[in-house]
Amino acid sequence: MTLTGQGEVRALEVLYNRYARAAFAFAVRIVGDPLEAEEILQEAFLRVWQQANRFQHARGSFASWLLSITHNLAIDALRRRQRRPQRADMVDFFEVLRTEIDTAVDLEEAAMVAELRQQVQAAIAQLPQRQREVLELAYFQGLTQREIAELLDEPLGTVKTRMRLGLQKLQEALQAQRPETSG
Repeated sequence: MTLTGQGEVRALEVLYNRYARAAFAFAVRIVGDPLEAEEILQEAFLRVWQQANRFQHARGSFASWLLSITHNLAIDALRRRQRRPQRADMVDFFEVLRTEIDTAVDLEEAAMVAELRQQVQAAIAQLPQRQREVLELAYFQGLTQREIAELLDEPLGTVKTRMRLGLQKLQEALQAQRPETSG
């Protein structure tokens, strides 16, 4: 990423070769259209190139950052369609990382990603089913809170409360698992 931030095209090529399959698969799972997913992939890597200097390794891995960009672009694409996405099996963000990323990833980073995946899965599993459901619908299906309320036939305030409580519980669980650092 440092080299990409310095304008090294070859560095971007290496990142693309290593992570494009994962980002493409993730986009296809969200938008359901390979052609649209290709456009999302191109836009995601354009943003990586343009915003490389904004990447902070301390906040997470490149793969997580790229998949976050891809997710945002895919959700934007769904919203532009002005149609509610079909309810499909929920996408497992970390399963995409595990199955699609090039095996040339450094072992330390792979171990950290595996540990993070386990921590997030454990934290999500601890959530009450209704809180987990609204978070999955919002994050993986791109539904707004109002759309979730209509889909689940629940009051909007109830959906908002479940989302807020679910996010708070996730944050607390993940912070409790994070080792204390000084400084």
